Parts: sequence; structure tokens; C-alpha cells
Amino acid sequence: MATAEDEVSSASGAFSPAPRFISADLKMDIPHSARVYDYFLGGKDNFPADRAAAEQIISVFPDVQNTTQQNRAFMLRATRYLAGEAGVRQFLDIGTGIPTSPNLHEVAQGLAPDSRVVYVDNDPIVLVHARALLTSSPEGRTAYVDADFHDPARILASAEVRDTFDLDQPVVLSLIGMLHFIPDEGDPYGLVRTLTDALPSGSFLSLTHGTADFAPEEAESAAEIYRQQGIPTRLRSRDEVLRFFEGFDFVDPGLVNVLRWRADGTTDGLADAQVGTYGGVARKP
Repeated sequence: MATAEDEVSSASGAFSPAPRFISADLKMDIPHSARVYDYFLGGKDNFPADRAAAEQIISVFPDVQNTTQQNRAFMLRATRYLAGEAGVRQFLDIGTGIPTSPNLHEVAQGLAPDSRVVYVDNDPIVLVHARALLTSSPEGRTAYVDADFHDPARILASAEVRDTFDLDQPVVLSLIGMLHFIPDEGDPYGLVRTLTDALPSGSFLSLTHGTADFAPEEAESAAEIYRQQGIPTRLRSRDEVLRFFEGFDFVDPGLVNVLRWRADGTTDGLADAQVGTYGGVARKP
């Protein structure tokens, strides 16, 4: 396994600490959700086990690639809204996944060069690619935290979060396509609440979540394949997803199929049943 240099160059020419790519067991013979997702997006950072699992999922839910692509398209639109119209300059992206350009910081800094982004993930394959997330505009900043979503206190206390953000100013908590991999026994609602409770008034929650509401048989069949491959998966109904936003005020159009969230013409021709994901953005009063 390759190791990283101790330092990497940022877009401004300055040097900042790089994540240390300690030799990691990527478990190439076992499918991983981040690599399966990469395959659905047409990426190359996946292994035969991931591709085999992905093809099984496609066989029972042929629109899963539409779902994955539209999940990502929601992230791009939501980030443009938050950095542009909402004027937020700080983004905490948890469950980052394998970098795919444009990454969140590229979108935010394209509109507001002074935006600051902290990425969080604990997947070895993501860590290997983390240098792609550390490029920044000269005016802004990016950082990467190797941490587990199940330990929100560690994330919030990390030097990367504390040094990058002013936690007296609004922060976007971005949870894109990850919560359906947290089963109920993992207390996903409590984890999200711990994070949002630490954010100041004016902060936002940007979230997507897989559901079987639109195509019950196909979506549940796909979820079962994930589970059979050792990837915990819990699809949730609209009412269940709404619970993550308790105490927040939705931005129009509220919690909807990601296809319907401020559509920009790229979703034309797709039906709700082809995209099994809810998405929403909401503001903390």
C-alpha cells in the first residue's frame, strides 16, 4: 500500500498536514458500500467483489444507478443553494465516500472561494484518496478527519474541525447517502442530534436517505443483497426520515424525492419510482 508524503501542497501554494495513509487492509474480497457506490457512478475505484455485488443489485433494481446519480446531483444542487443563496461558508461533510469531481468543496468554493470544508470518513479506501479532498481555493480551506460517524464527540472535538471552523457561525452538516447504512441499533437519530445540537443557530442540515416508498419490491430486494454482503442497510419511510429534521425548518420544497428538490433540468424524464431516495435541506432556528 502506498504511503503519503508528510505534507501536501494546497491550491494556494501553502503546505498543510496530509492524512497519514497507514497501510490499511482494504478487504478487497469483501464488497464495501463506498466502492459499490463508486461503481454505480461509473468510477474505477472498486474491486471484483464490489462489482459483483453491484451487478446483483442492478439485477433486482435496474434503476439503482439512476438513484445513485440523482443522489449525487442533489448534493451538488443543495451545496450551490447553501453556498450561494443561503450564504453559508462552512461545511461538515460526514460519510464523504470516494472523491468524485466536482467534490463538495469545489462546488462551494466555485461560488464562494472563502468557503471552508471538513470531510469526515473512516473508510481506508477513502483515506487513500483523501489528498484529492485537500485542494482548496487560496481564500478557503479544506481538511479531512479520519473518524467514525458513531463517535460524533470525537468529530466535533477534532483539531481539524476546531481549527477550520468558527463554531459561532453557521455550519452545514451534510449527510448524503449514508444514514441508510446505519441500522436502528446504531442510534442514527441520536448521532445526528448530537451533531446538530453542537451547531449554532442558522446552521443547516442537508441529508439524503434511501427509501422503499417509491418502488417497494425492488428497493427492498436491493437492500437485502447489501445485507447478505455484510453491509447493514435500513431503508426508511418518509415519516422516519422526517425525524432526522426535528427542530429544523425546511427550505422549500421540503423533504421530497431528490428528483423534485429544486430540479434544474437534469432530471427530466425520470419518475419517482426510478429514484429511491429522499432529500431535504433545513435550517436550525
